[in-house]
Amino acid sequence: MPSLAVKMGALFALFGFALCSLPFAFVTFCLMATRQWKLARRALPYGERTLVMGVLNVTPDSFSDGGEFLSLDRAVAHAEQMIAEGADIIDIGGESTRPGSAFVSEEDELRRVIPAIERLAAGSRVPISIDTTKSVVARAAIAAGAEIVNDISGLRFDPAIADEAAKAHAGLVLMHSRGTPKNMQELPPADDIMTEVISGLQKSVLVAEERGVARESIAIDPGIGFGKTLEQNLELIAKLDQLVIAFAEFPIVIGTSRKSFIGKLLDNAPADQRLHGTIASIVASVMNGAHVVRVHEVRAAVQAVRVSEAVRRLEYREIS
Repeated sequence: MPSLAVKMGALFALFGFALCSLPFAFVTFCLMATRQWKLARRALPYGERTLVMGVLNVTPDSFSDGGEFLSLDRAVAHAEQMIAEGADIIDIGGESTRPGSAFVSEEDELRRVIPAIERLAAGSRVPISIDTTKSVVARAAIAAGAEIVNDISGLRFDPAIADEAAKAHAGLVLMHSRGTPKNMQELPPADDIMTEVISGLQKSVLVAEERGVARESIAIDPGIGFGKTLEQNLELIAKLDQLVIAFAEFPIVIGTSRKSFIGKLLDNAPADQRLHGTIASIVASVMNGAHVVRVHEVRAAVQAVRVSEAVRRLEYREIS
C-alpha cells in the first residue's frame, strides 16, 4: 500500500493544482509556508527560506578538500567562518564517501569528528550535524552536541542509527544511494532513477519510523552523485519538484557542491574549479523545491539562494 508520505503528497498535489494549474506554482505554494524540522534541542524553521548547510570534512582524503581541515583549530576556524557567512547548519564528516573510497574504522572516525563537534557545539549558535553511517559514531556525536545525523546510506548500512536519533530526538537526514562508496560508480545504471529514488527513500522513512524516529525529525536527500549517471543527476535536479510532492511532509536536502557531474559538464574541471557550476545547480535546486542546500562555499551559496528566493516569491505573488 502507498505510504502516508505518498498519500499526503497526493492530497497536497490535488489541493495545489486546484489552486493553480502550473506545477511550478504548486511547488512554490508548498514552499512558502514556514514549517519546523525538529532537532535534538531546537526546531529549525524551513520553507519560507532555504537553509544552507556548510560542509566541514575532517578527513585526509575527501574528494575536494581532503586534508585541509585535519587540524582541530583549522577545522573550528573554518566552521566559524562558514557560520559568519550565513550557514544555518554545519555538517561534520570524518569518513570520505568519494567514489572508490573504503570504510574507515569507528575509532578513526570518532578521533576525527568528536573534538570538532565538542568545540563547536559548546559555542555555536547553529546546529551541528554528523555525517556518518555508523550508529556508534552517531551516538558519540550526539553526546558531544550534534543535533542532526546525516546518513548517506539511508539506514541501509546500519539501521541502528535510527535508534540513536530517536533516543535523542535528533534530526535525521535519509539519503538515497546505490551500493557503497567503493563500488557505487561501477554499478549498472538504474532503469528509472526517479522511481528508484522515491521507492528507496520510502523504505528508509519506514525503517526510521519503525525504530521510533518522529516524522517531523526526518529530512530526505536524493543523493546526487551516489551511484547515478551524469544524466540521472541532472534529471533528479530537474524533477526535484516530484520529490517535493511525493515527500510533502519532509524537508528536501540536496548536495550538488563540487560534484563530478559538474566537472564533466565543464570540460573536466577539477573540484576546486567548479564553483560557478555549483551555483547554477543550487539555483536550479532552489527553484525546483530544495529546502536545504549542502555546500562548501557558503558565502556564494547564501547569495545565490537569496536571489533565487526573491524570484520565487515574485512568482508566488503573481499566481496567488
